[in-house]
Amino acid sequence: MPGITGYATYVPCYRLDRGEAAAAVGEKAKGARAVAGYDEDTTSMAVEAVRPALLMATGSPDAVWFATTDPAYVDKTNATTVHAALGLPGSVGAFDLGASVRSGAAALLAAAKTSGVAALSDIRGGLAGGADERTSGDAAAAFVFGDTDVVAELVATASVSEEFLDRWRIPGETGSRTWEERFGEGEYVKLADHAVADVLKAANLAPGDVDAVGVAGPNLRAVKVVAGSLAKQTGATGDSTDLLDLVGNAGAAHVGLVLADLLDKAGPNQLLLLLSLADGADAFLFRTTERLPGARGTSLRDGLAATRPLLYPTYLLWRGLLDREPPRRPDPVRPSAPYAGRNADYKFAFSGGTCRACGTIQFPLPRVCLRCRAVDQFDPISGAGLKATIVTYTVDRLAFSPSPPLVCAVLDLEVGGRVQIELTDVDPAAVKVGQVVQLTFRRLLTMEGIHNYFWKARPVSTAEVSA
Repeated sequence: MPGITGYATYVPCYRLDRGEAAAAVGEKAKGARAVAGYDEDTTSMAVEAVRPALLMATGSPDAVWFATTDPAYVDKTNATTVHAALGLPGSVGAFDLGASVRSGAAALLAAAKTSGVAALSDIRGGLAGGADERTSGDAAAAFVFGDTDVVAELVATASVSEEFLDRWRIPGETGSRTWEERFGEGEYVKLADHAVADVLKAANLAPGDVDAVGVAGPNLRAVKVVAGSLAKQTGATGDSTDLLDLVGNAGAAHVGLVLADLLDKAGPNQLLLLLSLADGADAFLFRTTERLPGARGTSLRDGLAATRPLLYPTYLLWRGLLDREPPRRPDPVRPSAPYAGRNADYKFAFSGGTCRACGTIQFPLPRVCLRCRAVDQFDPISGAGLKATIVTYTVDRLAFSPSPPLVCAVLDLEVGGRVQIELTDVDPAAVKVGQVVQLTFRRLLTMEGIHNYFWKARPVSTAEVSA
């Protein structure tokens, strides 16, 4: 089977204090969870994870497999938006998997069999002040599979399925319901033992051959028990259960976070056991290659360093659990499907052009060069995900924004060209001319059920600037 040729993770910068959320219902809790921004959804976070994974990999994937329990659309394929934002050719298929936590493991299996990319992204919550709201987290992970320049070979897989009631949610409900955790723990322990035995048998290996183990699943009690048991059986390192404290349980994306953490910590020629416990058990054995150490990008844990605190009332507003007074301005018009279709390359992939006559770079792609007036003489260029420098900016407290004030800036892109872009994840008082930012795929607004996706710019850390 193909192996992993590139991988990356994305965790939003916002952190909600669990104690503040618990206090709403008279309880106590420690730590913080990751929260997606008001302009982020599972689709935009998937783009943020897949883009660096593709840059790390070689070649183009044959398909995009998108897994989430919280799709931005139903009756419409969300993976096509991810596909468009990445500028992939039309011959690359785009498919949604969901909406269960096990869809994360399904995406890995599908991508491995098709030399595709697995995009795992989830936004998790629950009833206000409840345990799910506090222990969940929002994140995304992506893995590109192929046959060349492999960083981790997929040695074997095994899956075990069984029908039992542990966690469920019917359409339209805000939070999931769970049975008593000890019942689910007992079921998952049996399934885990079966899946691990099967995958080791398929690879003709013994437990002692495993160098590192990672376990993911929505039943936190089962995850910790199985992880501890496997550590004893194998003598392996690499326990990733602390990600539940650092990020929260990221649903369908959590198995991706655990796998990325295993790869971040691994050396060459190590055997990694990944186990997903969600309505069954799915086991993966990966063997790292000599290429892994030199092919890594920013690690998952390094990416957790830059955070911004988020107040609980703001979190409730962003999640639509509280209504805020709208701006005293007319509502914006809904996005136009024909316009979006005609301008898809710019709107989703942030595509511009370089004039072949004079070399001027312009966004979006025009027909006539603004400098030399040459007509239809452009080579395509993309600014998606690249860095830029703020030339000037304005803070607008009257313009429509789901989370005012709206901060807009004129940017000089690192590839050339100048654009006007909305800023996100910023403190309006801290924005300054000369600041380095990075383009990020976000949702401008949702009107009449239509999500208007485009690119914004977020601040970058000192480490990211030097990179």
